[in-house]
Amino acid sequence: MIAGRHYLDHASTAPLRPEARDALIAALGTVGDPGRIHQEGMEARYAVERAREQVAALVGARPREVVFTSGATESIAAVAFGAAGRGAHQVVTAVEHSAVPAAAGRHGEVSVVGVDGLGRVASDDVLDAVRPDTAVVHVQWGNHEVGTTQPLDAIVGPLRERGVLVHVDAAQAVGRVPVDFRALGADLLSFSGHKFGGPAGSGGLLVRRGLRIDPLLVGGDQERARRAGMEAVAVVAGLGAAASAAATGLEDGEVAARRLTDRVLAAVPGLDGVRVHGDPDGRLPHLVCLGFDDVEPQAVLLGLDRAGVACHSGSACSSESLEPSPTLAAMGVDALRSLRVSVGWDTTDADVDALLAALPEVLAGLRALRR
Repeated sequence: MIAGRHYLDHASTAPLRPEARDALIAALGTVGDPGRIHQEGMEARYAVERAREQVAALVGARPREVVFTSGATESIAAVAFGAAGRGAHQVVTAVEHSAVPAAAGRHGEVSVVGVDGLGRVASDDVLDAVRPDTAVVHVQWGNHEVGTTQPLDAIVGPLRERGVLVHVDAAQAVGRVPVDFRALGADLLSFSGHKFGGPAGSGGLLVRRGLRIDPLLVGGDQERARRAGMEAVAVVAGLGAAASAAATGLEDGEVAARRLTDRVLAAVPGLDGVRVHGDPDGRLPHLVCLGFDDVEPQAVLLGLDRAGVACHSGSACSSESLEPSPTLAAMGVDALRSLRVSVGWDTTDADVDALLAALPEVLAGLRALRR
């Protein structure tokens, strides 16, 4: 971390955990191809399979169900492509990450299911959107902008009974809250390593045992023919170490994250023209979204940045585009003026203190400019 700075943008990407850094550096000396049977190759294979076991332990999956990818975006694209052979129709919710409708739209017709004012989809609406030619339903674990969690139990089971594939985007959940892939019953689950302290360019796709879908990347039999290309051994080793560290501190980390974000929520009533977007209770523990009545979010971000506080605003992937948030628009709230605050494994009370001290001053300064 940069000295004197307070990083509150973990939902975008988290700082690399020390355990992941150590594993990554150590594995950089691995020279073998994991697909070879000489000593160098076997050492590389050991590193990959150890990481697979570490990831599987974090997400409640069998090691053989873990497919390493470059991150959730690739995993989502692999799901949309791989399921396309089962039907010409895919279902998404209106608050999915932009990667989901973008990938699904390449492979046929897409139905978008709306949400309520908290950003939550109704399970009956999802089920009603399914057609005879539906290949897969995509539904996120929790929203990347407002944190609202979705009723997965009421969605996954009925879809499985109908024989429709269900994919859960858990990029904001893995490493933050308990995830049990087997108990969830979903067919597919995607995640990114960099969200919880793993290396950038790491992630995975969980594929239910016995399920076969066409691979997105072809040309070799790596990852049990589910994703061609030689494994990035060092990156995978770093991901495994991050998963192990996250699993060890998962319960305490969840409690700490909720306590920190609850502090932000508790401060909102004392801030004029500020409100909370999303469900303040039924949410992921590590992020909250605030809305403003009368100030532009980019100005707020710049003011906070000058005070040493890093947050995020707007759609999940960009603060530069100035485009309204599709998530907030789907919720029927102001999609142009928002601030996302997200904490993580290295966040302290001092970081939240800095935000709560700076935000009122920034808002007051911006409003004074209009007088």
